[in-house]
Amino acid sequence: MNHTKWSRVLRWMAPLVLAVYMGGGAYASPAWTDPNPKREFRGAWLHVIGQSQYMDMPPARCKAYIQNQLDKLQAAGCNAVIFQVRPTADALYRSDLEPWSYWLTGKRGRAPQPEWDPMEFTLQEAHNRGMEFHAWLNPYRVTSNAKDVLPANHDANRHPERYVKFNGQTFFDPAYQENRDFICRVVEDIVSRYDVDAIHIDDYFYPYPNGQAKFNADGASYAKFGNGMERNAWRRKNVDLLIEQLYGTIKDTKPWVRFGVSPFGIWRNKKNDPRGSNSNGLQNYDDLYADVLHWVDKGWVDYVVPQLYWSLDLQVAPSRHLAEWWDKAIGGKAQLYIGQDTKRTMDSADPKNHDKNELDTKVRLSRKLPHVDGNVWWHGYWVTDNYKGVADSLSLKYQSTIALPPAWGDQKVKPAKISGLQVQRYDGKTFLEWDRPDTGSYRKETDQVMYVVYSFFPGERTDDLSDPQTIIAVTPFTRVLISDDEDPASVEGMTFAVTALDRLNRESLPMKIKF
Repeated sequence: MNHTKWSRVLRWMAPLVLAVYMGGGAYASPAWTDPNPKREFRGAWLHVIGQSQYMDMPPARCKAYIQNQLDKLQAAGCNAVIFQVRPTADALYRSDLEPWSYWLTGKRGRAPQPEWDPMEFTLQEAHNRGMEFHAWLNPYRVTSNAKDVLPANHDANRHPERYVKFNGQTFFDPAYQENRDFICRVVEDIVSRYDVDAIHIDDYFYPYPNGQAKFNADGASYAKFGNGMERNAWRRKNVDLLIEQLYGTIKDTKPWVRFGVSPFGIWRNKKNDPRGSNSNGLQNYDDLYADVLHWVDKGWVDYVVPQLYWSLDLQVAPSRHLAEWWDKAIGGKAQLYIGQDTKRTMDSADPKNHDKNELDTKVRLSRKLPHVDGNVWWHGYWVTDNYKGVADSLSLKYQSTIALPPAWGDQKVKPAKISGLQVQRYDGKTFLEWDRPDTGSYRKETDQVMYVVYSFFPGERTDDLSDPQTIIAVTPFTRVLISDDEDPASVEGMTFAVTALDRLNRESLPMKIKF
């Protein structure tokens, strides 16, 4: 079914579809009557570390698998993929700085045969589907367990003083400027060579405690660089320096590329800091030495995705309260998306909402909070596997309409309006076509990179683009199918509008055509 016909079905049949979908059972999901927003970040993490499927498949099958994952995420209404490209100081892309990843080929440093570039492939496939691509890197981790063997010429073997070992793993020591410089060179290389929409780092700064044993393997570097500073404050300063340098590296290379951080879900507990949350778990500030609020205050990050992977009312870490806390703490100084644990959300009943899972409440809460701009689903494979019907719920209810990612930058600046909008018929099918401006090889933030296509039935207002139900496509291409019916009368009386999005997701004025 083509986009226009499916849009027609959704807009006229949605109440009946939802009534059938929600009927029956002791727990019936509350009726979804709230409109879905036009602008919302709907991301999904696709991790590679700990996953064997990539190394178990030849490149052709691996490519087909990635395409299938993206198709399923798109069908579930996601508009961004956060793909892990650097799990352990290695690369799922062609790099002169770090070796090919073990998680891609089964041996660190072994190139795939035939050679291909998973990041470039996934990026292009995501963009072809109108989705953003965020390159996900772990900044400090070098090995994932004690069995990992590094090549003899690896920097950790040549300069062991710049690395630390803890809990059977090897890490860059954050105290060394040489390490911060190297990590930034890796990021600069990615941003300069690939058309990524964002660089994304996760929650691993200083290593997590091993049970009750907190990280203590940096005595040598503290003696060398500490200068009498309180040790935990010194560690936080080391992480601050990397975050500031990373932000500057990205913006100096391509100013429109965003920098996002996904921290552990608790900044500090209120018992330790009156600014903290009503929680009693591990803390970014005290255990990982990551002062996320400081980074936000300094303007060093564009977006934050706290990992609120707990149930709504878990005593030590209630995600309901923590979502509200992060909303107030970030306060619009950076964009804020909630990291949701898909499996725990679907496994946990929500008696307060008379629901067998917490999905409804968590989505409603994220949309009610004034400074929350979307959700990211951990992990994306649970979405694509439709765990306990989560993909069905997203595609039929919470993400049933196409959403544009949030816009950035000066909102008074817009990309140029499209030109040359016309109707063409090929092989009994009707298409809209338009022109792409020739910008040459020079890239700038106002380049047209995506196009949004709207459809309006006879009698509908065509001057209001705020209803996401009217969006039938987001595409990087300059042609879209609007009817595969050989009878042109199938779209008679309809009006279509096309706008452009620039690299910061700002939308141009529309150009319209009426049948």
